[in-house]
Amino acid sequence: MNTSEILDCLRHAMTLTLLLGAPVLLAGLVIALAVSVFQAATQVQEQMLSFVPRILVMLLTLLLTGPWMLARLVEFSREMFGQLP
Repeated sequence: MNTSEILDCLRHAMTLTLLLGAPVLLAGLVIALAVSVFQAATQVQEQMLSFVPRILVMLLTLLLTGPWMLARLVEFSREMFGQLP
């Protein structure tokens, strides 16, 4: 395996990492923004109000996108093991 193939594998791994992490992180970002707007509008500054909904939405997103993530990881693993000499 030469340097360009190794760099291509690393690039593919980093791209896959970003792709798999994006749905959960975006869901957390959206709910955090919504809770922040709600807290600013109502002046309720409860810490649990900002933490619990974010965790619940991120877990729900992980449950919904989990099979897709697992399929992508298995596909990537098969590709990497297939490239071994």
